[in-house]
Amino acid sequence: MRRLFPLPPVTDQTAGPGSDGADREWSPAELAAAYAYPEPEGRRRTWLRANMVSTLDGAAQHDGRSQPISSAADMRVFGTLRALADVVIAGAETVRQEGYRPARARADFAEARRAAGQAPAPAVAVVSASLELDFSLPLFTSPLVPTLILTGAAAAPERIAAAERAGARVVTAGDGVGVDPARALTALAELGHTRLLTEGGPRLLGQFVTAGVLDELCLTVSPMLTAGDAQRIAGGPAVEVPTRFALVSLLEEEGFLFGRYRRDQGDPGQV
Repeated sequence: MRRLFPLPPVTDQTAGPGSDGADREWSPAELAAAYAYPEPEGRRRTWLRANMVSTLDGAAQHDGRSQPISSAADMRVFGTLRALADVVIAGAETVRQEGYRPARARADFAEARRAAGQAPAPAVAVVSASLELDFSLPLFTSPLVPTLILTGAAAAPERIAAAERAGARVVTAGDGVGVDPARALTALAELGHTRLLTEGGPRLLGQFVTAGVLDELCLTVSPMLTAGDAQRIAGGPAVEVPTRFALVSLLEEEGFLFGRYRRDQGDPGQV
């Protein structure tokens, strides 16, 4: 992996990732430094980061899953972003399609998580209006940290009861059947989760974008063409004014580009 666009200083850059300009596999510590969450000073309480992958022609999936358009380097970044987060937020359909399992503890990040006051692994928070989920799956029966379910106040009581019997914690984040994106972030912050990561899918990411609460996008551009009618990384209604993000860093390995973008605070279209 090599750096194509410089990062703001995070540590001693003279010995930092890719300082020799050569392709090599970065260590977990180097990736963690490259993707560190910003310090809480001068920003709002939570920081919502999205991690998505897209082909050259804009497909976020192939045959309904992201794995076919991913790579080993993409999975290393994926694992690093999870290891830095307090909670991983995913839509119910993504959980079903991708076969979500509990996030695992990783020895490479254990000490850093302890020092940051984090649990051994991030919790997974599933966004679901219907709670029509298979509660016999390991995501609910054997997580290292109890799985959360974000839903609306009008969710069916019997489904809430089933989720709680399975060991999940149900969190109300909306007045109706659905979840309000801003309220979801507030609810997670009240549980002590401020370093947030969403892995989509496209519909959920579109809701965060429309609500104006997405702070950062980590986008892998896969050097593949798929054609077809696969979803983009974000779907749903268009925003009234396009949201501008600024490029923070750009990495490359074997033709895969790993971009990190943050909300451009100078964009007049920001809310």
